[in-house]
Amino acid sequence: MENKTFTLSEANALLPQLQADLLRLQQLTGQLEEEYLELRKKKVEYEQFSDYAEGGKDPFFELESRLDFMQMEVNLLIENFARKGVLLKMINPGLIDFPAVLDGEDVLICWKQGEERVTHYHGWHEGFIGRKSHPEA
Repeated sequence: MENKTFTLSEANALLPQLQADLLRLQQLTGQLEEEYLELRKKKVEYEQFSDYAEGGKDPFFELESRLDFMQMEVNLLIENFARKGVLLKMINPGLIDFPAVLDGEDVLICWKQGEERVTHYHGWHEGFIGRKSHPEA
């Protein structure tokens, strides 16, 4: 979605769906990281203690394929945020920006995971540290 801008009420209306998407993304990235570390550990052990013959069956094919599929799913979930017109700034903790116009100025309405509602904004170049309370909040 190109050049989509949100009002504060539109951002808050979309927030429950984004929170659900974010939780799914967090779960999946956590699982992906765990399984990737486990694969690396298994490969090290295998290389140290195995008489693996070249040309034999790859003992890691299934796990690597599963990780590839999980990575594709993560990428799709991330792309879904962009398709909705929002900017996913951070997965853990969740940080989402909504492009908006406030008093004729392009800004980002921002939400951080743990906040009940969207209530702040900042300039495009200020980042999270430059947050201010939204006048309509």
